[in-house]
Amino acid sequence: MYQATVGQRGYRFDDLRQLMAKASPARSGDYLAEVAAQSAEERMAARIALADLPLKAFLQQTLVPYEQDEVTRLIIDSHDAAAFEPISHLTVGDFRDWLLSEQADSAMLAQVATGITPEMAAAVSKIMRNQDLILVAKKCRVVTRFRNTIGLPGHLSVRLQPNHPTDSLQGIAASMLDGLLYGSGDAVVGINPASDSLPLLEKLNYMLDDVIQRFAIPTQSCVLTHVTNTLRLMERGAPVDLVFQSIAGTEAANRGFGISLALLAEAQQAALSLKRGTLGDNVMYFETGQGSCLSANAHHGVDQQTCEARAYAVARHFSPLLINTVVGFIGPEYLYDGKQIIRAGLEDHFCGKLLGLPLGCDVCYTNHAEADQDDMDTLLTLLAAAGLTFLIGVPGADDIMLNYQSTSFHDALYIRELLGLKHAPEFAAWLAAMNITDERGRLRDAAANHPLLLALQGERT
Repeated sequence: MYQATVGQRGYRFDDLRQLMAKASPARSGDYLAEVAAQSAEERMAARIALADLPLKAFLQQTLVPYEQDEVTRLIIDSHDAAAFEPISHLTVGDFRDWLLSEQADSAMLAQVATGITPEMAAAVSKIMRNQDLILVAKKCRVVTRFRNTIGLPGHLSVRLQPNHPTDSLQGIAASMLDGLLYGSGDAVVGINPASDSLPLLEKLNYMLDDVIQRFAIPTQSCVLTHVTNTLRLMERGAPVDLVFQSIAGTEAANRGFGISLALLAEAQQAALSLKRGTLGDNVMYFETGQGSCLSANAHHGVDQQTCEARAYAVARHFSPLLINTVVGFIGPEYLYDGKQIIRAGLEDHFCGKLLGLPLGCDVCYTNHAEADQDDMDTLLTLLAAAGLTFLIGVPGADDIMLNYQSTSFHDALYIRELLGLKHAPEFAAWLAAMNITDERGRLRDAAANHPLLLALQGERT
């Protein structure tokens, strides 16, 4: 039991799970789950009690039972005690102060990352202001490689997302060309297919690989289908670069996605055996989002932000090239408005980076949420200031297949211009060689006879 007093009133919290939930910033998903604080005063009392909690408590008390959940077992069994030692004496409140101090520089944060559990990261985020989340995340350096180098300081990559509602190869090729000529695609060229047809998925893989190989583009491709489909594609000899999968923070929620840790390990080993990376072997790509455990009724009474942080333990185990939170995609039942979406995006990015992950964000919302593109501009700007690894590039910011609002190729140009952010270095060199950018890295006007335009015309004929 945990207690705190605010004003003249005392508050009691029965267990750690309840304390964490009550300390969370207000969001619709936690109210839906009936775990949220009932007032701002109760929320503050929970934060006061949480700040006094030793970090070691999270190694002694599990929010989801060890015996029932393989994610909990992964978190506890893989905990790096040596990495934890420098911060093992701290309370959650002390941990916040330490993270904001000059002592916690990039090298030190990298040193302790594997000693931090998701619950520790979630707990400290709950007592931090937005500016705290931004400042600490900015200090975290996470670099990954496959055919280029992602996550270097002062760089921001873009996933080129050329989705099409009927998986038209010509439509996808047109969107891909559009993105490349705007300088997008250094994170990955990633398609969300509308179909699960294996022959079609195979065609998409070959088309992406053909463009990348024909023009020697230093990037990677991914068809974002279920991991079991990707395994079958690799068995058929398809040119698979990255293995994609949506993941969550509990075993039960992952079971709802049709996956387990063993299945992800099998897929990782299969992708590694192909040896398609030229600079590195980070072969996994994961997506997450607050609310996934609750929507599957698999949250065990744990608040949605802590469940989200637990998904990062799954990702960390498989050393991904990329992982992004699709922050506003699940809808207003979980993140009601722009304010909640902005806070959640900053929390997710902070927790992922603190745990040593190359965290990107799909800065997005659904059309029935109380949010608009101005909210997304705000979140994108804050995340980029915080050292975001990558964002999503969709033609016009409107995904016509998934039917939600994201960020565009133009948004990537805006944020690079504003903050002086660069492409992945190998991709930047390719853009210059292809006469897409000038010597300052700025876009040139594409001539009618540009090789990429001529290639598209050939595809159409």
